Amino acid sequence: MASKNVLDLDDVNVGYETSEGIKVIRAFEEMKLKSDLLRGIYAYGFEKPSAIQQRAILPIVQGRDVIAQSQSGTGKTATFSISILQAIDINIRQTQALVLSPTRELAVQIQKVVLALGDIMNVQCHACIGGTNIGEDIRKLDFGVHVVSGTPGRVFDMIKRRNLETKNIKMLVLDEADEMLSKGFKDQIYDVYRYLPPATQVVLISATLPNEILEMTQKFMTEPIRILVKRDELTLEGIKQFFVAVEREEWKFDTLCDLYDTLTITQAVIFCNTRKKVEWLAEKMRESNFTVSSMHGDMPQKERNEIMKEFRSGATRVLITTDVWARGVDVPQVSLVINYDLPNNRELYIHRIGRSGRFGRKGVAINFVKSDDIRILRDIEQYYATQIDEMPMNVQDLI
Repeated sequence: MASKNVLDLDDVNVGYETSEGIKVIRAFEEMKLKSDLLRGIYAYGFEKPSAIQQRAILPIVQGRDVIAQSQSGTGKTATFSISILQAIDINIRQTQALVLSPTRELAVQIQKVVLALGDIMNVQCHACIGGTNIGEDIRKLDFGVHVVSGTPGRVFDMIKRRNLETKNIKMLVLDEADEMLSKGFKDQIYDVYRYLPPATQVVLISATLPNEILEMTQKFMTEPIRILVKRDELTLEGIKQFFVAVEREEWKFDTLCDLYDTLTITQAVIFCNTRKKVEWLAEKMRESNFTVSSMHGDMPQKERNEIMKEFRSGATRVLITTDVWARGVDVPQVSLVINYDLPNNRELYIHRIGRSGRFGRKGVAINFVKSDDIRILRDIEQYYATQIDEMPMNVQDLI
């Protein structure tokens, strides 16, 4: 991949332009967007584009293959949603853009963003996800939608059944591409890709993009423009990170109970590494008369939706969950994340703590660390060139 195709956000000055024609556009109205789309963007509450939006929307709209990497909470979903809405022809009720995500919640959230931004345009966008009624999918797709946001398994099923027509698709977006191209989804992605027209534009979006994933992209991308944020820029500004040393696993629970009043000042998400642990912890908290809700990937979709709805509305203030929630799901009020278990890999750390402090909001992350976890914590610190201090007594003042 030619180096001229790489745009590093650290090297960007005002008006910077490469030979590739990537430039920084500092206002939505300078992007030459459709007027109904522009109205939708302002109605959604955006005033000016974020760094990734200033740089990635134009090349995507111009039809280039783009790899955009930017930290959690910087407006990646809106980046590709705006680009899709600009690219599609509303008068043709055929699927013209396909967005694939690793979790159902994320696929639904993307659908909501597309519908909200494209509201004045009357865009039709369907979330095509597992765990839902296939008949409903078939009905919606036969009726005709402009954009499909889905998970790979169900989308591929709909393509094979010929309910999802691919001949008019001009853009494929892979959200959270690092996870999408890792073992679990890779084959399904290739299956879907084989059914798309040869000229389909491919856009990859992620907060973290390991090298092996970048190498893989050469198979299905053409001279992509890479818009990157350096890894050490990925430490989440505005998020204060702390650890609490606990000698034994059993002590974590008491520590959590001590923190409960702090959690409910705003809204908090507590991450555990397994579904079993999520259920155990939620049960134990309830036994101690604390109000919590819990969610993991084994739950029926309907139940997951209900829990999300309650949490979004603020009806529940503490959510205990697995990493199914770590990617891309945005609840503005979350300003505290607790890693009851440290994540299994370092990339997940940034996705988890990125739940708080999104779009420049402040946030606090607290890690429960057993003595044999210290090494993992130090590894995370080094990897992100960040500092994780011992939790102070007045932690609630920081939230």
